[in-house]
Amino acid sequence: MRNDRSSNGEVAASRPRSRVGTRALALAGALVCGFAMLPPAVDAAATAAWAAPVRPPRGAPNVLLIMTDDVGFGASSTFGGPVPTETLDRLARDGIRYSRMHTTAICSPTRAALLTGRNHTAVGIGNVIDAASDYDGYTSVIPKSAGTVARVLRDAGYSTAMFGKGHITPSWEMGPTGPFDHWPTGLGFQYFYGFLGGDTNQYTPTLYRGTSRAEPPARPDYILDRDLADDAIRWLREQQGAAPGKPFFVYYAPGTSHAPHHAPADWIAKFRGRFDRGWDALRAETLRRQIELGVVPAGTKLAERLATVPEWAALTPQQRKVYAHEMEVYAAALAFADHEIGRVVDAARDLAGDDLMVIYLQGDNGASGEGGLDGTLNEHGILNGINAPLDTMERRLGEMGGPRAYGHFSIGWANAMNTPFPWVKQLASHFGATRNGMVIRWPGHLTEPGVVRAQFAHVIDLAPTILEAAGVPVPATIDGVTQQPLDGVSLAPTFANPRASELRATQFFAIWDNMAIYDRGWVAASVPESYPWNVRTPGPTHVAGRRWQLYHVAEDFSESKDFAEREPAKLAELQSLFFQEAGRAKALPIHRYEGAMGRPSNYAGVSTFRFVGATTRLPEDSAPRLIGRSFVLKADIDVPARGGDGVLLAVGGRFGGMSWFLRDGRPVFHYNLADVERDEIAASRRVTPGTRKLEATFAMDDAKGEAATVILRVDGAEVARGRVPRTLPFRFSLDESFDVGADTGTPVTDAYRSPNTFGGTLRELRIEPVPR
Repeated sequence: MRNDRSSNGEVAASRPRSRVGTRALALAGALVCGFAMLPPAVDAAATAAWAAPVRPPRGAPNVLLIMTDDVGFGASSTFGGPVPTETLDRLARDGIRYSRMHTTAICSPTRAALLTGRNHTAVGIGNVIDAASDYDGYTSVIPKSAGTVARVLRDAGYSTAMFGKGHITPSWEMGPTGPFDHWPTGLGFQYFYGFLGGDTNQYTPTLYRGTSRAEPPARPDYILDRDLADDAIRWLREQQGAAPGKPFFVYYAPGTSHAPHHAPADWIAKFRGRFDRGWDALRAETLRRQIELGVVPAGTKLAERLATVPEWAALTPQQRKVYAHEMEVYAAALAFADHEIGRVVDAARDLAGDDLMVIYLQGDNGASGEGGLDGTLNEHGILNGINAPLDTMERRLGEMGGPRAYGHFSIGWANAMNTPFPWVKQLASHFGATRNGMVIRWPGHLTEPGVVRAQFAHVIDLAPTILEAAGVPVPATIDGVTQQPLDGVSLAPTFANPRASELRATQFFAIWDNMAIYDRGWVAASVPESYPWNVRTPGPTHVAGRRWQLYHVAEDFSESKDFAEREPAKLAELQSLFFQEAGRAKALPIHRYEGAMGRPSNYAGVSTFRFVGATTRLPEDSAPRLIGRSFVLKADIDVPARGGDGVLLAVGGRFGGMSWFLRDGRPVFHYNLADVERDEIAASRRVTPGTRKLEATFAMDDAKGEAATVILRVDGAEVARGRVPRTLPFRFSLDESFDVGADTGTPVTDAYRSPNTFGGTLRELRIEPVPR
């Protein structure tokens, strides 16, 4: 009991009661009496009932972390490349450039390492999430013991948001039922707007806001890079308006310039004729500019051109015409993305002033050679080992960069974009896959801005750099889970001293079976045996007996001179060190993709997939898998008297897929082989109104999955039969959907417009896969 002194000085006894309860009773009494009154002024003592909001330490900066996609070291003008990146240029003028920054060589691992500050295999992302395997370092599941920089900053009082490409969510968790722990909003971001997969169509993207599907704005000039910038700017302004002075952490990760290479037509026109001299001349010109800028030491030599890439002079006129335009489209895409990034940077600076740290990492790996020598109109086809012939590409040259193409450039340009280094994306053994340019701008905190930093650094170093700048330590536990130690080290010592001593003595690299180890100025690197442009014939994994190369990169910046034969003892020492470091980081066993067997699935053990009514926008990896197998589709429908045209089932879209639909009342099955071949089986008679049972049988000839027979039935009677001579072996698409009762996104066939929904009533659709 507490003693309170009354107004006349007497001590009165009172019952203990909370301040909040007292005020609530008073307000309730006022309302019962028929009038409302404002609550009394709250004194400082009364506010003790609420916990004080968490605030980061004084001086903690706002942070804008930017990372583009598939951009080689020698692509952007900031690092001597041919593509003008004006935003990165102006950040570099009063910031600092890092000329020895490294990534992991491929998308998902770099993103996981960036956000967690730990080696990619140490957090389960040893490869792209699309190629997870059941070894500890390759599950594609970031453990709760690896809290992201976003989660740590959020808990420290930051507002956190992410825009653009995720590619860190296990593929089987991307559906509408989640779970959502590994979506961006489950990994520490309070807001997310972007896509979850490896790439998406810039004109008809598959987008999410938080964990819900989001349709892009309906405007004739829509393109994703502009939309992402618009949304980020809106969020920044709302965040500062709603919480003045609360610092923000924004991770901005556009999918550009990963395929598809899309850009507005007027931007593509800016580069017309710029690359007619070819990739050999471009490599030499880029190296000259790099030396002039100081991002490459004087005397650096070009690494040898890839053996699979011919001299530009040896190409036919048709090849030069097609390849040059592919590079024009790529350059336009990267320049346009940088322009839109500039709008976000300007908005952040308007709100935060100089209290803003900008980190701009140009690429999550080197430029990609996945397009092969010819490049492609359709990346989905290349993934399935299918490509349009060069004659077709020349005829459709004007479609490149637009909504009718899903293009990728020639490996010759990838080699050039990685100047002066050898090899390309995925081949983690060499710097062409792992060396990326980076700029940091933080006014008032950088000594000698404009001076290039040449300390060896890795993407795992960015999270500790941001946390040190914010004055926020990594907690020992998050949600009761003990946290793994960071593998990265802060780059802060290089802010004040451009000539600070080397921060990182050793770093291993491993993607697929491509291996490398950096140690105190030396690199040992396995020689690639399987190439990204030969996706259908990777061959077995070879680790024992593998040929390695040895580079003294302290003196040979570009990995142009192999010391393996002259320094066998040094090579053996580094090979042993590689396996020590890889074992410590859970990167063993080294292996290539072994297939999806055993991967978690909501459909495991289900023999018949049943959908009642329409179900749309299921990601292909979260839906029943129909590619490369036989199956039977059964639909119970009501056809109205006016007819019931529309789609019953569609998987994929314009760049690869299949669709079962009614056209003019007649059942049709359309198979789209990566927009290279199309086969249609159609009934000649209409389905009469009423309740009907439709069936489509897709029967593969054999286990190789080369061809299939399609049979259409209505109420048990066969109405059409035909052949699909070639089928897709791997997947229909990377970014389109599995739709029941509709076709969303791009249409599988131009026989209808998308979105297309079934005009009758779809009571039930069943899918019965035939056992393999």
